[in-house]
Amino acid sequence: MYKSVETLLVEIPTIRPHKMAVATMQTQVLVLIKVTTEDGFIGWGEATTIGGLGYGDESPESVKTNIDTYFAPLLKSLSGLNVAQTIQTIKKNINGNRFAKCAIQTALIDIQAQRLGLPLSELLGGRLRNSIPVLWVLASGDTAKDIAEAEQMIAAKRHNFFKLKIGSRSVEADVEHVLAIKKALGADISIRVDVNRAWSELEAIQGIQLLQNGGIDLIEQPCAIDNIDAMQRLTRKFDIAIMADESLYGPHSAYLLAKQNAASVFAVKIAQSGGLTEACEIAKIAKLAGIDLYGGTMLEGPIGSIASAHVFSTFENLAYGTELFGPLLLTEDILKTPLQYQNFELVIPTGAGLGIEVDEDKIDNLRRH
Repeated sequence: MYKSVETLLVEIPTIRPHKMAVATMQTQVLVLIKVTTEDGFIGWGEATTIGGLGYGDESPESVKTNIDTYFAPLLKSLSGLNVAQTIQTIKKNINGNRFAKCAIQTALIDIQAQRLGLPLSELLGGRLRNSIPVLWVLASGDTAKDIAEAEQMIAAKRHNFFKLKIGSRSVEADVEHVLAIKKALGADISIRVDVNRAWSELEAIQGIQLLQNGGIDLIEQPCAIDNIDAMQRLTRKFDIAIMADESLYGPHSAYLLAKQNAASVFAVKIAQSGGLTEACEIAKIAKLAGIDLYGGTMLEGPIGSIASAHVFSTFENLAYGTELFGPLLLTEDILKTPLQYQNFELVIPTGAGLGIEVDEDKIDNLRRH
């Protein structure tokens, strides 16, 4: 049934340095998966990571090696199974590798949706919205540059809420930077911060109190991934929303976080979740636990971003919007028709499958050979 499975590493410079607590990025390596069936259907998926091994335990190179060595031969050996059975077989035979599994699953569901002539979202329960709000991350590290960038985005009607990457400087310096931007943009503009797990619990208490007093709306992953007890104490101590990101790596972790009241918001990422259906399972756990949702990104290009958008369009509650700005951070587009960002939102295509047309000539010029 599956004729070929290709893994392509595509390196694209970013429009400016993107500074985080875990890495500073000046290029992004997109990890693209192309699955071709015997009867000519092509499905695409993406397994892009942040900062090599700076963010998680999979890198572009490890994803390519594992897909080429283990996933592709297994997938090509399977016949007579539906998509759910195929995904179940992969899970049974291959441990871990959440990003790789997500990319393969995306490509398989893309093919199935094309066969049925339906948008991919309709195979995940059906979309509840045709576009989703997208914030912009201010991550130059320079206060004046960040203010000017935000004002430009608001004027262009591209983004009207923002997230700041902090954690690489002292708590006092980070808070001063954030509150200066909040003051410049005004009370009507929502500002959130992402600490990328850089603070100790004491630093978090100090920083969150000052940020809450300054009108900031949300704190993302203040503490270490496995310090769930600290996340629980901070969630209970402060009125400001505390969001789990790196601590959320699949439905089981979502269940444990919800059970311990260790977050008031979940940042759902399809790759971190291990797949599109797993991301939907996390959303269900959040709904049952009364936890708000936010659509996260691994700074994927357009393929991973639009796959994420299809998933997020099915969420009943998307209280904190999304951050599917990854394609806008890149200097090159790999689609024949770029994704549509307008009126502060990303429009979700209505065509079959992912609803996008990949420019393979462009990819061939940008890929690592």
